[in-house]
Amino acid sequence: MAERVRITDVSPRDGLQNEPGVIPTAEKVRLIELLGATGVDEIEVTSFVSPKWVPQLGDAADVCRLLARFDSAPAFSALVPNERGMRGVLETNESTGRSLISRVSVFTAASETFSKRNTNATIAETLERFLPVISMARTAGLGIRGYVSCAIACPFEGSIKPSAVADVSRRLADLGVDEIDLGDTIGAGTRESTAALLRECNRWVPLKDGSVTTTLHLHDTFGRAGECVRTALEMGIRSFDGSVAGLGGCPYASTPQKRAPGNVSTELLVKTVHEAGFETGVKYDRLGDAARYAQEIVARARTSAQPGNDEVPA
Repeated sequence: MAERVRITDVSPRDGLQNEPGVIPTAEKVRLIELLGATGVDEIEVTSFVSPKWVPQLGDAADVCRLLARFDSAPAFSALVPNERGMRGVLETNESTGRSLISRVSVFTAASETFSKRNTNATIAETLERFLPVISMARTAGLGIRGYVSCAIACPFEGSIKPSAVADVSRRLADLGVDEIDLGDTIGAGTRESTAALLRECNRWVPLKDGSVTTTLHLHDTFGRAGECVRTALEMGIRSFDGSVAGLGGCPYASTPQKRAPGNVSTELLVKTVHEAGFETGVKYDRLGDAARYAQEIVARARTSAQPGNDEVPA
């Protein structure tokens, strides 16, 4: 029997958060419903962040309230930048009468410059900020993912040493996260740099003894995500993030003339994993349905956001 690989789709959160036009709550819920039908293991559905900073995800509580009507669904997770966001998750779970959100995510970086630009805090300050969040999550019995941005390279500092990524990962594990999610934020990864990163991270105990899951979060800026997936599979990684239709992408990787390609598409991710001889449980044809819908709602939102277009999305 082929070995199983875990797939998380992050398109409702990471894929949509930087879209300029507002996507209606009902459309986000429909996208999540279509993703649930694909058989992915987990969907990162939203972020409990201030609407001031991420207007697109200001409807997090409403999205979760509507998701509560689904009896059969994969695991749902949400990003929580701070203690206030964590309280929002707990209130949502209480209001729905169950742990609708079963995993929360915190995020830091392996680059000091990126951390300050993205969170207005140093790496050490972000880790300190996580202490109450992780404590609350553990008390509630929720899983805890720790994102590490710039795991390969930073748009401001250039290449990042694998040892720096491993150090941040170790500190996150010491705080109590049960999953380290290594993000190639600007899609700079190659077979060689991915292998170097994973070799270094595999040297520390939590990854070796299985107490912490390692996930790879790739962006396909230069079309090399597929080869990085294959390298990671060869090195024992069995958990990956994807974004249906390749939605998302770091705004720092874009230029005024060209929007950077986004996350590795879940379609390419699953195809690559299957071709490498592993299984996922994902129904590939259903991914196509979700991808087409994702492209439709994003196209409508972008059109509505164009100057001079005052149309309100349906």
